[in-house]
Amino acid sequence: MVIGIDFDNTVVCYDEVFHRTARGWGLIPVNVPTGKGMVRDYLRERGREDDWTRLQGHVYGATILEAPAFPGVLEFLAACRDRRMAVHIISHKTLRPVLGEPRDLHRAAHEWLEARGFYDTARTGLSREDVHFELTKEAKLARIGRVGCTHFVDDLPEFLLDPGFPVGVRRILFDPNGGHVGPADLDRAASWSEIGDLVLRAGSASR
Repeated sequence: MVIGIDFDNTVVCYDEVFHRTARGWGLIPVNVPTGKGMVRDYLRERGREDDWTRLQGHVYGATILEAPAFPGVLEFLAACRDRRMAVHIISHKTLRPVLGEPRDLHRAAHEWLEARGFYDTARTGLSREDVHFELTKEAKLARIGRVGCTHFVDDLPEFLLDPGFPVGVRRILFDPNGGHVGPADLDRAASWSEIGDLVLRAGSASR
């Protein structure tokens, strides 16, 4: 088994950082609920797409180290390592922000992974060679096929349902806030514990 995992909003939880930064910049009022999606929807509904784009670039670069990992993801990686299951992080991420200060977003993401213990290979089984930041969605899809993923976890149903998604890969939608309503042919999980139940149980049964 080869497990593929998206990065932003699947491994990294940005909800509080987006809300705090947007409040600090005066982009949202205090009554907007905490959550990246809530901030995005508030700005987009008011035609402030450029503000949203600048905010994303800032959070993914300058303040990413303030964001926590989703609970349970490190434990999931450790369980995969114990079972000798290969894991790859595969993400579509531009090198620089589209708007705002120029920052190396790939470097910032690697620094976050290092700081949060993901590159403690003895524990997680993960190294920098297992992390792939692709510049386009098409390159991300191709990488999933090239590394031979049997499962892929992502927070975007539209990506998992893309016509170019590799055939035969089990698609798991990570939906911690229960915000997606859509096709029943996706496996769904609200936590990394639930993802573990889906993936590790299948792995145990196949041995």
